[in-house]
Amino acid sequence: MPMTADRTLPFEQAAVLGAGLMGRLMAVALAQRGCSVDVYEAGSAEAEGAAARVAAAMLAPLAESAVAPAPVVRMGHYALDRWPQLLGELATPVFFQREGTLVVWHRQDATEAARLGRVLAHTAEQVPELPAMQRLDAAAIAAVEPALGHRFAAGLLLPGEGQLDNRGLLSALLATLQSMPKVRLHWQSPRTLDDFEPGRPGQPQRVIDCRGLGVRRQWEQVRGVRGEVIRVHAPDVSLARPTRLVHPRYPLYIAPKPDGLFVIGATEIESEDRSPPSVRSTLELLSAAYAVHSGFGEARILEIATQCRPTLPDNLPSLRMPRPGVLQINGLYRHGFMIAPAILDVALELLCSQRSALAARFGLAPTLDSASGSVPATLGPTS
Repeated sequence: MPMTADRTLPFEQAAVLGAGLMGRLMAVALAQRGCSVDVYEAGSAEAEGAAARVAAAMLAPLAESAVAPAPVVRMGHYALDRWPQLLGELATPVFFQREGTLVVWHRQDATEAARLGRVLAHTAEQVPELPAMQRLDAAAIAAVEPALGHRFAAGLLLPGEGQLDNRGLLSALLATLQSMPKVRLHWQSPRTLDDFEPGRPGQPQRVIDCRGLGVRRQWEQVRGVRGEVIRVHAPDVSLARPTRLVHPRYPLYIAPKPDGLFVIGATEIESEDRSPPSVRSTLELLSAAYAVHSGFGEARILEIATQCRPTLPDNLPSLRMPRPGVLQINGLYRHGFMIAPAILDVALELLCSQRSALAARFGLAPTLDSASGSVPATLGPTS
């Protein structure tokens, strides 16, 4: 259990700005610890503006180490055990599985696959607590994913990795918040830090800012990184776990969800453009999925969506206290679902005691606010 599980908060009222993934998790956690919470969200209860709504919600620390450093991998590994605890406290059930990640490639991409294998092996040396990856031949791939048959000559199985239903989770968090008597939800109610003076009469004692891209006027380093996903219904396809296709230009992921639903994605663009996906990227995603399993040829496209993920210059998460009583959380990038439980627990430790033992475990280094001399101002990976 995390160190924060039985900690008593040193305050009784809080405001949470933003009701995306991080804002909802934080609001639930504070209310569970006896705090009265006001949640302010610029949009509606449907979270239509949240990056978490357009995501595959894969919990794949070793797979993500292809683009993520060791501190993020450690946070992801921690979250795999923490998610079942968090989900078990919600008002409604959420799909969650830990069947591992399958990585496959076509013969012409064997060189790229070998490079990836070296990266994952290096990660395993840095984070030895991760389950060891398994190299598979054609017969072994067919054994773990019969639907793929002998379509691929070689692959990798990353045991213990998982996924959950992102929209089911957002809905379950909402239902939980709505059932809590000490939580007040304010939709279509944008707020900034300038609207609050924590600790003054009539004001919340703490303000936790989880607004993602909505914080850019107060945190200029935050930028958006565009992602695109396609949701399809493919009853003729049966995959037991998320599958990743190695490719030098568009490494694809296919995440199977309940009831024949699949989330397909790959693209990552340094842009804050939220216009619909291009024909080219859509064709590339769908053709790559078809190359993994021909059953996707008869799938029905339910949605083609884009969203921008809040990202900091180093692509790493950060927690900072710009002034007493205010905590800002941002920069979860493409790893939101994978690292959110770790970031949540670090934040709870900071709110309880202004220091965090978990931060050191994840390679996060608190620094002090020079104005007060005692408040952690920023948290950023040490390596």
